[in-house]
Amino acid sequence: MTDGFGRRVDYLRLSVTDRCDLRCRYCMAEDMVFLPKSAVLSIEEMATLSERFVARGVRRIRLTGGEPLVRRGVDELAGRLGGLIGRGLDELTLTTNAMRLAEYAPMLAEAGVRRINVSLDTLDPDAFRRITRVGDLSIALRGIDAAREAGLAVKINMVALAGLNEDQLLPMLGWCAASGCDLTLIETMPLGEVAEDRSDHYVALHQFIAPLRDRHALFPIDRRTGGPARYFGIEGSPVTLGLITPLSDNFCASCNRIRLTVEGRIYMCLGRDDHVDLRAALRDGGDVDGLIDRALAGKPRAHDFQIARKSQPAVARHMSATGG
Repeated sequence: MTDGFGRRVDYLRLSVTDRCDLRCRYCMAEDMVFLPKSAVLSIEEMATLSERFVARGVRRIRLTGGEPLVRRGVDELAGRLGGLIGRGLDELTLTTNAMRLAEYAPMLAEAGVRRINVSLDTLDPDAFRRITRVGDLSIALRGIDAAREAGLAVKINMVALAGLNEDQLLPMLGWCAASGCDLTLIETMPLGEVAEDRSDHYVALHQFIAPLRDRHALFPIDRRTGGPARYFGIEGSPVTLGLITPLSDNFCASCNRIRLTVEGRIYMCLGRDDHVDLRAALRDGGDVDGLIDRALAGKPRAHDFQIARKSQPAVARHMSATGG
């Protein structure tokens, strides 16, 4: 699949639910209203659309949410998509908050998942509770241990948050080195209304990593995992460091992603509201491939994220509604 700017699109991010068992301050409002069951795709419909995308050229699928492991039937979906590996699909991955990972890690490994991303913004239990509102750090850490015992490679995703975890980068880096995990840092993104002004917590990654640069040299490495991260080695550390900088250093020129929401909508860009709805076409026997073509043709050159918009987010929908 190729979009209107000649970019090859071979990566599907599939949101299996908009629900989550945490309420991270930068991601959700405290009192979220989630979609009713009637509005979401069934597991069978998600599998069918995923198979259609693989037939069209998708080589990587990432299961996202919300928190994908809260979706009933996610084991069935993972098993079915895992069966496509080697038959068009190169890789099946997952992003999780690890709250249910201890239970599901063996299933993921059996389905063919070989690596996962875990969202973890701090190793301080009190800060973890403050950021997530309801989370227990010890549960997340047990989940990560279970994933590694199951043979899954774990990469930690850490959102840089001024006033919340600015002092946590070096401890996180040391923990990752001891635990055998890589680390990716992410700038907070203005999606959906939350209780706090994101501009109060935004920090550009070049500022966030300043304490690291004071101690260690960073050097770029040639590594690609299908996503938008740029990767660096760290002098004296086994950890590979990824940087995702949607605001301070736009990465749209190489975008290879398309997002399918739990409602069956294709969003061509995380930072835009334009979408194509596949659900009705799928259920009524419509032209699904034609709609996919329309989505590809409408994929924009770049997003329009601006953290300085204090009055409103870049888009009204939350990250959990689109899939990270």
